[in-house]
Amino acid sequence: MLTKQYITELKRKGNGDIASLVSLQRDVGSINFILESLGRLPENFNPEFLYKLLRHNHSQVRLNAVKNIGKLNAKGDTRSLFELYKKEIDTSVRREIVSSIGRQRKQTNKPLLVDFLQDQDPKIVCQAIRGLLALEQDKEVETNLRPLVNHPNEMVRTIIYKEYFSKEKKNKNILPHAQTYDFLKNIVVNADVLEALKVVPDESVHLTFTSPPYYNARDYSIYPSYQDYLEFLEKVFTETHRITKEGRFLIVNTSPIIIPRISRSHSSKRYGIPFDLHPYLVKNGWDFIDDIVWLKPEASVKNRVGGFMQHRKPLGYKPNSITEYLMVYRKSTEKLLDWNIRSYNAETVKKSKVADGYETTNVWKIDPCFDKVHSAVFPVELCKRVIQYYSYKGDLVFDPFGGSGTVGRTAKSLGRLFFLTEKEEKYFEYMKSKAKNPNLFDDRKTQFLTLKQFKKESNK
Repeated sequence: MLTKQYITELKRKGNGDIASLVSLQRDVGSINFILESLGRLPENFNPEFLYKLLRHNHSQVRLNAVKNIGKLNAKGDTRSLFELYKKEIDTSVRREIVSSIGRQRKQTNKPLLVDFLQDQDPKIVCQAIRGLLALEQDKEVETNLRPLVNHPNEMVRTIIYKEYFSKEKKNKNILPHAQTYDFLKNIVVNADVLEALKVVPDESVHLTFTSPPYYNARDYSIYPSYQDYLEFLEKVFTETHRITKEGRFLIVNTSPIIIPRISRSHSSKRYGIPFDLHPYLVKNGWDFIDDIVWLKPEASVKNRVGGFMQHRKPLGYKPNSITEYLMVYRKSTEKLLDWNIRSYNAETVKKSKVADGYETTNVWKIDPCFDKVHSAVFPVELCKRVIQYYSYKGDLVFDPFGGSGTVGRTAKSLGRLFFLTEKEEKYFEYMKSKAKNPNLFDDRKTQFLTLKQFKKESNK
């Protein structure tokens, strides 16, 4: 019976017993099990049988043989791997061949790795880049790699940009990552968001969580056309990108909407806001990270399926819309999340850890909220999850469409700071009335400012 322990014992002997074991197998599954169980290969390991397996008619066997040859590093036979590469049709095997050649770290393999850069498979190009970067750097490697910043594939471009073009000096006036400016702390500004953001410095905000006004669905969100609406949001989130700290998050809560028909002889129009907005965000420097579905009780939404329930005729089906999307984006950066986390001291990291009972899926079942003044209010539970999962205590949380102020109040209750802008005066006044309750905006006094007052504060 084949076991990993038995295979490990044979491997240690290094005298060809593994080769004999493989030759006795009559089914592909057993051969692959042996090859996948080899682990690290000892110095005295005889790899001759692996090269014979490069001619096997089953692609998974060839793949596993190549992977093990790759463990030989500089001892691997480049010629045999390249001969297989030239005739191999399986994509996974071809990629593994390039990876194995790159792991050899032989200067003599440089011309071959440069040739691989011309492959049509971007993953092979990435493996070739990795192999070239592992060699002792010289002008020839850089000369061949730098032009790939214009490669058609986004992953190739990202790697090259990080290696050769992202090392320009940062603005020395930018605050340390965990800090922000005093004039933005616990501020609500009654102004158009684009006007307010003109006085906000670069890299000031740690997290933005917002629900943009729906296209022509409310009195406060009337736009000449859907394209005008999308372009307005593009401007807002482009400015938001500028003021966001490197590598930090933007979460946008939207859903498709329906513009009702004007008469029975016309059709209603449905707009896929989250899907139409997405390309604008990615184009302007936001990396898409996750989609979270906010699931609401069916009883809380408008009944669209009623007509179909009566006639049940195909084509007339219209399901009740019980979901909204939380689209999660991260400001583009070459730095990993660990860099962001290390910007905080150990005490802050410890205090900010998410408690037990956190959501483990991307479907959040949360009841909606209703308010007499504002018709589209964030549930507190929704805000709590986003703020706890995507920020640290002391961070600045921004909502460009402040509404009733739920983001600000929740951020404060969780030990964060907030900065809100709200154009509609009635919502601004509503937030001010809420602030009279000491349990809502307590501790650090909240300032409610006009645009003129906000500009004055920014210059202090």
